Amino acid sequence: MNVMRRPVPESTARPAGAKPATGMSLVVRFAGDSGDGMQLTGSRFTQEAALGGADLATFPDFPAEIRAPVGTTFGVSAFQIQFGGRRVRTPGDQLDVLVALNPAALKVNLADLRPSGTLIVDTAAFGDRNLKKAGYDGNPLEGHDLDPFRVIEIDITKLTQAAVKPLGVGNRDANRARNFWTLGLVLWLTGRPRAATQGWIKERFKDDALVQSANLAALDAGHAYGETAELPRLPEVLAAGQQAPLPPGRYRTITGVEALAYGLVEGGRLAGLELFYGSYPITPASGLLHALARLDSFGVRTFQAEDEIAAVCAAIGASYAGKLGVTGSSGPGIALKTEALGLAIATELPLVVVDAQRGGPSTGLPTKTEQSDLFQAVLGRNADSPLVVLAAATPGDCFEVAIEAVRLAARYMTPVMLLTDGFLANASEPWLVPDLTAIEPFPVRQGADPESFEPYARDPRTLARAWVPPGTPGLRHRIGGIERADKTGDISYDPANHQTMTDFRRAKIDGIANDIPEQALEAGSAGDHVLILGWGSTHGAIESAVDRLRDAGHEVAHAQVRHLWPLPRNLESLIAGYRHVLVPELNGGQFAFILQGVFGQKIESLTKVTGKPFTAAEIETRVQNLLEA
Repeated sequence: MNVMRRPVPESTARPAGAKPATGMSLVVRFAGDSGDGMQLTGSRFTQEAALGGADLATFPDFPAEIRAPVGTTFGVSAFQIQFGGRRVRTPGDQLDVLVALNPAALKVNLADLRPSGTLIVDTAAFGDRNLKKAGYDGNPLEGHDLDPFRVIEIDITKLTQAAVKPLGVGNRDANRARNFWTLGLVLWLTGRPRAATQGWIKERFKDDALVQSANLAALDAGHAYGETAELPRLPEVLAAGQQAPLPPGRYRTITGVEALAYGLVEGGRLAGLELFYGSYPITPASGLLHALARLDSFGVRTFQAEDEIAAVCAAIGASYAGKLGVTGSSGPGIALKTEALGLAIATELPLVVVDAQRGGPSTGLPTKTEQSDLFQAVLGRNADSPLVVLAAATPGDCFEVAIEAVRLAARYMTPVMLLTDGFLANASEPWLVPDLTAIEPFPVRQGADPESFEPYARDPRTLARAWVPPGTPGLRHRIGGIERADKTGDISYDPANHQTMTDFRRAKIDGIANDIPEQALEAGSAGDHVLILGWGSTHGAIESAVDRLRDAGHEVAHAQVRHLWPLPRNLESLIAGYRHVLVPELNGGQFAFILQGVFGQKIESLTKVTGKPFTAAEIETRVQNLLEA
């Protein structure tokens, strides 16, 4: 059995021959206090959009404070979605609709609303106390600052209370349903159905009839308000019966965390290995522990350790015992795991290490996204200790990259670092459920011939040593962190032997370049003026920018690098054919620095560390500057 053979929840078929879509999209952001249910509201809107046939991309944005004071800018939580009848690759550059349930949400998010965009506010929240907490000197609803926008002022709190009052719900409890009232209104304004959310509420709150009834009443009341108040609807991006231009098949919305968990389980199945995941909770990596813990029926074993070091050492122990050892963390936790990663490299055991990157250094911005762990992944260990580094590009791509990480780790007896980030982990997109029977298995052979067994003898093709779990009859041996003699595995301090073993470990990783695909272009050709070379979660913004630039007649190509170490064997010759090579990344220019050091070619760098993903416009502007230079 494998995880994806389970019934796929909240999926929709996209039949061949569906009516063409309108080619439009809308960007909507729900924002409020961290206790206002904005993530739930956004996720339910996402499901309705997906079931309606739209393509989409989301960006959940969490506050960093665990319990920020209510009503302050520190506690604002937001959920952004771009959906529509065209191909959608990013959560959107500018907002078409902003829902601000308090002054703090308005202050934090208003700058992202495009001129003439729709602003929906809950007037009940704009009292003197909340205005002061948000840092306003006066009420922004009463001046002219909001004149550039289409403002819809509604006392959402009062209307929610009125909707649930017949059920006997007090005002305090009624306020918890404000998010469903708001969701109902936005579903009406955008022409989205609400049937799936009604069904979800009935199932989610089936054990509490009063809460179930109150949430349903609030949802329906918000939806009815849009109609009875004769509010003009937003532009229709997907008419009934239309589908976004995606390949036919069965789809489901999926987050990066979910896809990563499924991919690790599937990788273990393809390798014939049981999966053990050792982890210590840390944002934004904790979601993977939660996701894998729910998959115990597929042979997954999860272990929440007392600290990061214990977590990775337990995973290494699982690999020593013949299981698929996996551990995960974010940048600070990866730093704590570093010595143990050296142990896995020295013992030459397979290990998959997931790094869900976040803003740093130190605690930094724990809930904000960044790509600043690349140096740590490629170079951040003592001694010459290379390992494989991969990066996922989209939420759905996490599935395939996880399988690749398992394949390389098991085949080459090495740790593999798999880089995601806070954006990829939490964002969602429609995912074409794969045909698992079409994926080629890569069964792992464990053991060796007792007559000729030597623990550090190497496969001449891969330079990997044999994987021999302890207790295998006739194959008793020792491994450890102290340098071992070539072939025999005896402890050795011989200088020449250390040179030999170091060379072997490096050559093994370098040789993996011959076992991965050559770097391909996703758009453009070798004769174009500019190549945009991306990695990780920059993919969607680059793809959108390149589409716009090429539509405008510019010669711009795009390549997205999955295998960050070792680099694809043709990458040097590929980038040598362009006048400009631009690398956008959410750090200070780490991949550009590595490329310049390896290839000696000038690389243009586009960087930012604001805690937010790139917009397509930021990349487009930089490329236009290069074209005009």
